Amino acid sequence: MADLSKYRNIGIFAHVDAGKTTTTERILKLTGKIHKTGEVHDGESTTDFMEQEAERGITIQSAATTCFWNDHRMNIIDTPGHVDFTVEVYRSLKVLDGGVGVFCGSGGVEPQSETNWRYANDSEVARLIMVNKLDRLGANFYRVVDQVRNVLGANPLVMTLPIGEEDGFVGVVDLLSEKAYVWDDTGLPENYEVTDIPADLVDKAAEYREELIETALEQDDDLLEAYMEGEMPTMEQIKACIRKGTRDMSFFPTYCASAFKNKGIQLILDAVVDYLPSPTEVDPQPITDEAGEPTGEVATVSTDGPLRALAFKIMDDRFGALTFVRIYSGTLNKGDTILNTFTGKTERVGRMVEMHADDRTELSTAQAGDILAIVGMKNVQTGHTLCDPKFPATLEPMVFPEPVISISVKPKDKGSTEKMGIAIGKMVAEDPTFTVETDQDSGETILRGMGELHLDIKVDILRRTYDVDLEVGKPQVAYRETITQAIEDSYTHKKQSGGSGQFGKIDYRIKPGEPGSGFVFTSTVVGGNVPKEFFPAVEKGFKGMMDTGVLAGFPVLDVEVELFDGGFHAVDSSAVAFEIAAKGAFRQSIPKAGAQLIEPIMKVDVFTPDDHVGDVIGDLNRRRGMIKDQEAGTSGVRIKADVPLSEMFGYIGHLRTITSGRGQFSMEFSHYMPCPQNVADEVIAEVKAANEAAKK
Repeated sequence: MADLSKYRNIGIFAHVDAGKTTTTERILKLTGKIHKTGEVHDGESTTDFMEQEAERGITIQSAATTCFWNDHRMNIIDTPGHVDFTVEVYRSLKVLDGGVGVFCGSGGVEPQSETNWRYANDSEVARLIMVNKLDRLGANFYRVVDQVRNVLGANPLVMTLPIGEEDGFVGVVDLLSEKAYVWDDTGLPENYEVTDIPADLVDKAAEYREELIETALEQDDDLLEAYMEGEMPTMEQIKACIRKGTRDMSFFPTYCASAFKNKGIQLILDAVVDYLPSPTEVDPQPITDEAGEPTGEVATVSTDGPLRALAFKIMDDRFGALTFVRIYSGTLNKGDTILNTFTGKTERVGRMVEMHADDRTELSTAQAGDILAIVGMKNVQTGHTLCDPKFPATLEPMVFPEPVISISVKPKDKGSTEKMGIAIGKMVAEDPTFTVETDQDSGETILRGMGELHLDIKVDILRRTYDVDLEVGKPQVAYRETITQAIEDSYTHKKQSGGSGQFGKIDYRIKPGEPGSGFVFTSTVVGGNVPKEFFPAVEKGFKGMMDTGVLAGFPVLDVEVELFDGGFHAVDSSAVAFEIAAKGAFRQSIPKAGAQLIEPIMKVDVFTPDDHVGDVIGDLNRRRGMIKDQEAGTSGVRIKADVPLSEMFGYIGHLRTITSGRGQFSMEFSHYMPCPQNVADEVIAEVKAANEAAKK
């Protein structure tokens, strides 16, 4: 069995364009996994192997690879930076033990860095920080360190200082060893020499080193006391303290580098080995019951225990369906039968492979701590637990955000309908934030996703990978409905014609719920006017109607229903009668309760050069945006605003026009808010017109 203390499962994550994929390329080259580095801007990087990734120079799906450094095995996942693919980061963090957060030396802490950092905090993943692109114009290591402190509220532990800046960035000072690492102009990562610290950095290095040692020793009171009395700790003791503080997320060791110029990567690899936790040092995954509630048990990481594994990603490629799995305990062998606790079905493991981007190596056995892919699993989806059939257990499941934008698609020729259905089925299995449904009235296929780019890529994949030519409708917003006032009402359902009758009377109160509460049902009936066994039927009737509102048929959010009285008939009352009564009550009362259309509001983060700030703010105001904050940086201004999604279609093209091509933005769903009346009227009229057209 492999030694688990020599394992490092790490992810590389950051804002779009901060250099994650380039960093992964350099790590693979340094560890001997590849012999020639491919550049992102040439469309030749190893982990960006999709056509769409190579063309656009962005990462769309997370890619896994394995390499070795200093006798340690690293399983690395390169994740996307773009907000539309955040789910890839979230589900990767769920199965990783540590991470490297990459920040651009000139861009600093950008919007998506914040989102990813928040996800990593939620998943309690220990991290190193790498300030990349220090060779770029406007790069400033110390400014980025301040931003990590102020914007992310994190505690960066500075481990290296840059030698030179922008074009003059030649190397780094390692504060622990008090040595300088200087690279020559060849651009080769191995061409460096270790020298004394340059004279102009000696004082600064001494100041930062003292701060580093004091912060690290706070992890061990005895060592700190001895240090205060003048006794210097050994290098091993300092490293042990840094390792403990990193694992507890008390601080984040921070390094400077230029991945593109091959400077500083070796020290980061050493830090991954020295400071990031092995699988056995991370808090074990909680085990839950069928409802997702923790049972108090945990999946202890050990090769001796029963098999516990989490499927965190499904990918369809030229060889069939791949299920990416992280094993938490036990071992998995080719030919084993494993249980999927979500479906209750068992499957036999045919082939197991270790992934290197889109290449693979066959495996016959795998163990706790490994990240691998199983070929040809039938009914497994993202978040399902795979385990030993004799010892069933469910690991804590993943929760994914709801899609906020939709488009309608139909194949240009009738013969492609089945092909499109199969292709979309595979894509939905791969991506939990991408959903599909059929419009009952028009028969159109509706695709839902996280943003315009997300759906744009999906349509592109359908066209090129699956060869389905599509007609695409314009993007639609996921509107919802709610109520604004509380009412008390009564409804009686009775049917007495031939055979046994039906009778159910309910007296109820309906009121707006707390935002995000969904549907809440309570019963305060006393005296048995509505027997207890009919309460679930009343709840089911109301809940079943929440999917279709009365204004324009959008799902209804945040409604509380209280059943307080009613009446029943000894012979004619049944669960069905009370369920029908509740449905009729919903139709009768929701219009009286001030039904209202609500729209998704996006948290928008715009970067613009200084001379276009006024234009950008004016434009956001015209889009019904609420400006929340402005932050001036060295190369421009970041504007944060809440803007309705319906006003943001095609925004990137407009932003580039008003900022001479230099503006950037990202957005993610924030909350729902009431629509202004004129907007609501337009939306309702459009829906009615579409329904009429569909009937004809």
